[in-house]
Amino acid sequence: MRKSRFFTYRTSNMEYSPDDIAAAANLQLLSYIYTSMTTFWIYDYACSLHEEWKFLLRSRWSQVKALYVITRYLPFVLITMYLCLNFTPNANPNKCRSLINIYSSFCQISIICSGSFFVLRTYALWNNNRTVLAGMLSAVFAITVASVSIRFITISTSYVTTSAIPGIPGCYWSSSGVQFFMPFILLFVFQLVLISLTLTRVIQSWRSVKGHLHAILVTHNISYYACGLLLSAVNVLIPVLFSDSACYSVLEDFQVLILAILSTRMHLHLWHIDRDVHGSDALVCISMSNMSPADHMA
Repeated sequence: MRKSRFFTYRTSNMEYSPDDIAAAANLQLLSYIYTSMTTFWIYDYACSLHEEWKFLLRSRWSQVKALYVITRYLPFVLITMYLCLNFTPNANPNKCRSLINIYSSFCQISIICSGSFFVLRTYALWNNNRTVLAGMLSAVFAITVASVSIRFITISTSYVTTSAIPGIPGCYWSSSGVQFFMPFILLFVFQLVLISLTLTRVIQSWRSVKGHLHAILVTHNISYYACGLLLSAVNVLIPVLFSDSACYSVLEDFQVLILAILSTRMHLHLWHIDRDVHGSDALVCISMSNMSPADHMA
């Protein structure tokens, strides 16, 4: 270590600038974060393994069940990809950018699949109102096109960082500006619309059955909506409040993971409720039109 006009780091007769050291530190931090996320996902999967396999083996195959399988198991592909990005030596920024583009594509698919469960649930709560469904699908299409376009434009104009210090693998992309968290804003607005529609049904049910508000909120799965909305709000605020763009991509990855957990847990919960209501030996299938046991439960 020596001091000149700038602080530099000397290893094996090579000097590294503060930028190189900061990039290496960010890569190590990302490795720790993604390892923790992987552990969290595996733990969640292990905790629900018994109930999940009961659902997979005893429920009939349908479009919704296929959507469940994609939503539930696509994060395993994402986990594998971001572990490769963070633990494989990669000194080629172009190759890294290509892997990031592929990874981002899978992330967008996962978010769409997770959001579809909330759309189906809201559609069922509104007694299969086609006007509500048409409005939600139009919003999903518009937000998806805008988010995908913004995300890939942002990645193409961002810069990819690799470590100049030997022994520190991985790469990451970073960007700044409003275009980075614009998809989070769009997702937040969409989730706000969904939770508003759900709360409207909650208030209507509360007035009609004269029951406890808390029980009706639980029946309508409002906690799943609230968690997704809160996470989107956090992902919008953190890039605004903090200037370190190296870890911004972690926000998207964490949100993809949590949304997949929330949507599949909600569907699994509904299936078990429906199975208990109709009999434990019935091969029950929750389809698009009967995803809501809320009416007869209320």
